[in-house]
Amino acid sequence: MTTSSLARAASGHILLVLTLLGAATAPAVAAGAIDQLKAFSQATRSARGDFQQQLVKQSGQASAPAKGEFAFARPGRFRWEIQSPYQQLIVTDGSKLYFYDKDLKQVTVRQAGDVISATPAAVLFGGADLDAAFALTEAGENDGLRWVEAVPKVADSGFDRIRVGMREGLPAQMEVKDAFGQVNRFTFTRISRNAAVPDEDFRFTPPPGVDVIQ
Repeated sequence: MTTSSLARAASGHILLVLTLLGAATAPAVAAGAIDQLKAFSQATRSARGDFQQQLVKQSGQASAPAKGEFAFARPGRFRWEIQSPYQQLIVTDGSKLYFYDKDLKQVTVRQAGDVISATPAAVLFGGADLDAAFALTEAGENDGLRWVEAVPKVADSGFDRIRVGMREGLPAQMEVKDAFGQVNRFTFTRISRNAAVPDEDFRFTPPPGVDVIQ
């Protein structure tokens, strides 16, 4: 396995060791970031959209942006598919979580609860009780977004903090800072709230010939 492949695989896990999502009626624009995030978490039962992610090292060096699509349905089901410049898939049906790296021909299988609890994925795709897993604080306004900072209450979560930028009741950006000073930055676009997402989108069968790691 090459260093670049390992880095990509690690980045994919950070995404989820890293990061699901609304409000039936949009909150007032003046609402604080915490209120907007909680309203989104409580009232959005499903959604789909596009994302772009980029890893910025402590030195300031940034990776090439990765792009793809996401979907989720509460409780606990989500799909995160990187489509370029490489192909990776993270998908869970709420019971098992699969991480598939097409280039490595490898699938890692985990119990979903062990991975999602108190992670960036839980902030957007998890249950509605954010206060149980995170200490939430208002983090000001910048670039037209109202920011909320979420610090995990569980020690050794694999990251130091999450910042989510809200705009008119929807998450527009997310920043995840890990213990090494790296920041994973995510931008969300084309979010369709309470969209119909078929059950098949959350199911996964490892392709023939790939290594499956339990």
